[in-house]
Amino acid sequence: MIVFMRKLRRRLLAEGALGKYLAYAVGEIVLVVIGILIALQINNYNDARKDRTRELGYLANIRTDLAANIAEMDRYLATRSEGIAAAQRIIGHFDGEPIEDVSAFNADGVSIYTWQRYYQINNTYQELVNSGNFALLSNDSIKHGLLDLESQYKKMKSEEDHFRFDAETLLYIPLYESMDLNPIVLDATYLASNGQAGKDGLLTAQSFEGYLKNRLLKNGFVMTTLEFQIMNDQMREMKILSQALMNEIDVEMKRSAKQGSN
Repeated sequence: MIVFMRKLRRRLLAEGALGKYLAYAVGEIVLVVIGILIALQINNYNDARKDRTRELGYLANIRTDLAANIAEMDRYLATRSEGIAAAQRIIGHFDGEPIEDVSAFNADGVSIYTWQRYYQINNTYQELVNSGNFALLSNDSIKHGLLDLESQYKKMKSEEDHFRFDAETLLYIPLYESMDLNPIVLDATYLASNGQAGKDGLLTAQSFEGYLKNRLLKNGFVMTTLEFQIMNDQMREMKILSQALMNEIDVEMKRSAKQGSN
């Protein structure tokens, strides 16, 4: 083909057909430009298809992270709700209610002393941000949902920091100063293990007489009920945001699958 075009160009020049040659030259240029444009379009299409495949992979991983987080949040919500109930029972004893089951009273306290921070799984989100691939997400609702979820998570972590300070000041320090922790730990271990570990009978109601007169400790349990409730409310909002984000991802992936089948 190239040889033929060259021969045609030479023949036109030899015959002095300048107008025909110019028309031929323009046509050749147009063909080259069209070829380049087609190649670019194909290349762009292939790049867009690769980006879409990567985006769907990220969305699938984000959804997996969200499902794991929701299951973990359910566990934390239940544990902290139990902590609120335990703190309220303990406050009742500070207000004069006698201790009838010493091990149950001790277990209530231990369940609060051993509270845990919540850490969400957001590895995929962090990878998107750190790699500069966050722009791959084409659905604005999903992008905004991820940002809202991160913002709510930071609010809850701030509240956890607040409770950590109160726990150290109002619970841990007065507890360490006023009580021997060994019988407390052994009794709680005995109860939790159904007698397989720890030791029973080390604590009596009299063991906690000074404990129940300590205003710092009482205030610590009062703050527990308040701040656990705040953290639970914040976590419930995180759960709502996570479920909405999962639904949005499901819609996006179904839409992509439908387009792929057409």
